[in-house]
Amino acid sequence: MDVWLSVIVLILSATPFFEARYAIPLAINTFGFAPAEAFFLGLLGNIVPVILLLRYLEPVEEYLSARYTAFQRFFTWLFERTRRHSDRFEKWGALALIPFVAVPLPVTGAWTACAAAFVFGIRFKYSLPAIAAGMVIAAVLTTLGITTLTTLLGILGDIA
Repeated sequence: MDVWLSVIVLILSATPFFEARYAIPLAINTFGFAPAEAFFLGLLGNIVPVILLLRYLEPVEEYLSARYTAFQRFFTWLFERTRRHSDRFEKWGALALIPFVAVPLPVTGAWTACAAAFVFGIRFKYSLPAIAAGMVIAAVLTTLGITTLTTLLGILGDIA
């Protein structure tokens, strides 16, 4: 396992919109990592920003709101508007974050789930395990999907 390629996978899996769901296929098909290595690196890189975001979104919001009127207005508007439409999150709480993260589609990843947990007021001790569970499910689906697809394409290539 190349150290620099591992760092690239970690960094890419930590970025919003890319996350583990795109870093894992890249690690397997482009960098030649074993599926287990790609899974581990993708998941590790994806969890680090989640912990930081869940811990520091609220203090950053409080700091900005206390110092800048524009931020105070924005966050007040955001919380009032969002929490008014929060039936699903009120009913299911942190559990609603699991399928939100688990479905490996664009804009449904861990970064967005952190923002949702913040806006809906889901506490760290509930949101982190839920987001992590969704990330594990998404990483498993992605790893299994890409290895299956690669195997099928290899078989089809041998036939042709």
